[in-house]
Amino acid sequence: MVLSISGVLLLGVIVFLFFRKDNLKVSHAVVCALFGFYLSGSTIAPGIRAGGETLAGLIGGFSF
Repeated sequence: MVLSISGVLLLGVIVFLFFRKDNLKVSHAVVCALFGFYLSGSTIAPGIRAGGETLAGLIGGFSF
């Protein structure tokens, strides 16, 4: 649960920065969001989730 919330916040910040700095249009952001919703209901969703969790675990394992 914590991982998904922090992931959503991180991606939200990235989208906001793209919107402010790189002229991301609102329509592009909506299309990306809809793509994410449809992708989450597909058969590849568990693989994407597992890859994200592995990447988060790898990043979390680093000592800074």
